Amino acid sequence: MTSRERVLTTFHHAEPDRVPIDYLANPGIDARLKKHFGLCETDDEGLRQVLGVDFLEVAAPYIGPKLHPDIPGRKIDLWGIRTRWIEHGTGGYWDYCDFPLQDADEEQVAAWPMPSPDDFDYEALVQQCRDMRQYCLMVGNPGLADMINTTSMIRTMDRVLMDLMVDDSACLLFMDRKNALQLEVVRRSLEAAKGMIDVLWLGEDLGTQAGPMVSLDLFRKHLRPRHQVFVDLGKEFDIPVMIHSCGSSSWAFDDFIEMGISVIDTLQPEAANMAPSYLKDRYGRALAFHGCMSTAGVIVTGSSEEAVRGARDLLEVMMPGGGYAFSPTHLLQDNTPTENVVAVYEAVHRYGKYGGRR
Repeated sequence: MTSRERVLTTFHHAEPDRVPIDYLANPGIDARLKKHFGLCETDDEGLRQVLGVDFLEVAAPYIGPKLHPDIPGRKIDLWGIRTRWIEHGTGGYWDYCDFPLQDADEEQVAAWPMPSPDDFDYEALVQQCRDMRQYCLMVGNPGLADMINTTSMIRTMDRVLMDLMVDDSACLLFMDRKNALQLEVVRRSLEAAKGMIDVLWLGEDLGTQAGPMVSLDLFRKHLRPRHQVFVDLGKEFDIPVMIHSCGSSSWAFDDFIEMGISVIDTLQPEAANMAPSYLKDRYGRALAFHGCMSTAGVIVTGSSEEAVRGARDLLEVMMPGGGYAFSPTHLLQDNTPTENVVAVYEAVHRYGKYGGRR
């Protein structure tokens, strides 16, 4: 099977030749994996090939004007979100900071510079699709259409959660401006690609490790309608819609099904009501799954043998009948032993073949 055939067969709840495979990683572990396999630091394609990855995100590059001025010691994205470099014992990461719209009112949010859908290179996207057609191509990522997470990066998490409870007009305006722009960029991307894009990927972190981050009523009031327009767009182009949600989020899965979402991403098994057996038994007939290999679990804390055993146990639960793509729950972290990652991906190829798992 091609990667596209393998993934779409799986997402339609049938058994392909083997479980589809995805790969997500922080720069530190990514560089170590490339060195392990004798690849140069920039050889992303070589690493995908050696790991047997089936998925690839494509996007129209931004080619418009600079929207936000540089600030020393900061990275600033198209939305004006700022990050600073934080080092730790095994590497580092860019952490959100400054929160320039934390106290902004509706007028200030309305004036905040945002990109235009006209300022993206859709022809470059088409070329990406042509060059990488061997993969299952996805448009979007966990930052597409997410309301809480992205808004908290520029306004703080505490403020956003309170804003949703009191219907704060400035917060909701930021969400709606971003949503409308992203929706139009995705629409133009799907139109330009003419059937070469296979999956639409959305995001929204809805849970803590212990339970819901917001109530179901609040989700239905503020978040579901803003996600629904993207789901409807996926339906319009006849492609499956996958949504990312960290933490304990199965409480929202029935609503996802009603909306027309067909694939759930992340699936942190240590969170409440997110055990693989529970998800497969409760939702496996209506939803497909992408993820479930914890980046805070045995692949980090165990030996290679224990990591392989964990991956094999996961496959035994999730693979029957199709509907499961193997992926880390999040980016593999820099404290993950290289040998564990290599062993796990080798194990998925060994035990992830249908008819040959044992």
